[in-house]
Amino acid sequence: MLMARVFAKSARAFHTRRATCTAILGFALLVCSTGQAQQSQRGAGDNAPPAEEGYPTLKVGSPAPDFSLPGIDGQTHSLKDYASAKLLAVIFTCNHCPVAQMYEKRIKQLVADYQDRGVGFVVIMGNDDKAEKDSELAFTDVGDSFADMKIRAAYRHFNYPYLYDGETQAVTRQYGPTATPHIFIFDQQRILRYEGRIDSNPREQLAAKHEARDALNALLAGQEVAVKDTPAMGCSTKWAFKRPSVQVENEKNNAKLVTLDLVTAEQLKALVQNRGSDKVLFINFWATWCVPCLEEFPVIEKMVRMYDERQVQFVTISINSPDEQKLVLSFLQKQHAFNRNLLFNSNDAAEAVAAFGGSDWKGSVPYTAVIGLDGKITYSTQGGVLNPLEVRRALLKQLPDDRYLGQQAYWNSIF
Repeated sequence: MLMARVFAKSARAFHTRRATCTAILGFALLVCSTGQAQQSQRGAGDNAPPAEEGYPTLKVGSPAPDFSLPGIDGQTHSLKDYASAKLLAVIFTCNHCPVAQMYEKRIKQLVADYQDRGVGFVVIMGNDDKAEKDSELAFTDVGDSFADMKIRAAYRHFNYPYLYDGETQAVTRQYGPTATPHIFIFDQQRILRYEGRIDSNPREQLAAKHEARDALNALLAGQEVAVKDTPAMGCSTKWAFKRPSVQVENEKNNAKLVTLDLVTAEQLKALVQNRGSDKVLFINFWATWCVPCLEEFPVIEKMVRMYDERQVQFVTISINSPDEQKLVLSFLQKQHAFNRNLLFNSNDAAEAVAAFGGSDWKGSVPYTAVIGLDGKITYSTQGGVLNPLEVRRALLKQLPDDRYLGQQAYWNSIF
């Protein structure tokens, strides 16, 4: 009897411990499952990166991640659409990056040289344009929206499919491009054989190594790729998690002091000659009673924020009467116009036209002109809301290479 009671007590303790362990194990599995589900949701939803530097780059030897993305041609492009190609080159690039711009011609040439040899090309814009600060647009006429992609493609006559992944970045996250441009070359079985830069220098004449072409040539010849990966040099991928930096910059710009100074006819005459200056002059005549002037002002202020660090001086000149200075300043403050703002110090606005002298300005506002370092007007428009593309390109063609060589040549080239 004693042995039976001891056995029964031991059995109850065993079952109790077993039940406890089972409960703990079940809880652990539940936590693990929940964590995996949350990770899956994060990966599909909020673009939270696995590391601060972004998403891992697809490794050589990996299969090509599938995609189904809208192109600027109005079609949806998928990996299967290129099944007949011997090789497939997937290039991640964008519109705003100056390095990417300087590779546009070379990408077009790659397509022209290799598409008849059985190489398929897909070019993807994977940046989140809402994660791009205005200051990051200092070398461009457009941003990275789908509409902007169409504008740039038409301007540079792209000869390849240009696909948009900026809204979700789902495909871009799978490939993990570190910079623009970044090329991935797959063999006929769609196994990655090369990833990295196109060649060794953004300035084509200085590029001594051409790894992307070498990889294509080797694969077409049935040979092993000698150099399988290289660092992609260019502007960093603009992941969605960078959006808060845009707000920080906007708040900083909006907090800058807005001023308004009076300018005489003689001072205006000296200003527009732009002598002894190392900056291109953007000048805009306007008035608070001019509706088109007010409509275009945000366009001007967007350019101020884009090109603020470049060698350009933005000047607005109101032709309101001098005693309306407070009204003019109030409008400028609402626009956060921290550029140089002037009010013509005369009750006769026609004197401003005379002081501007030698131009095509007849007195109607708004009137905008771009004046080069030599004091010559290189662009002007009057009477209607200015075209931002026209004036941005006019500025970019005049701006000297103030950060590195090659940008002015890019904007003054045709291809």
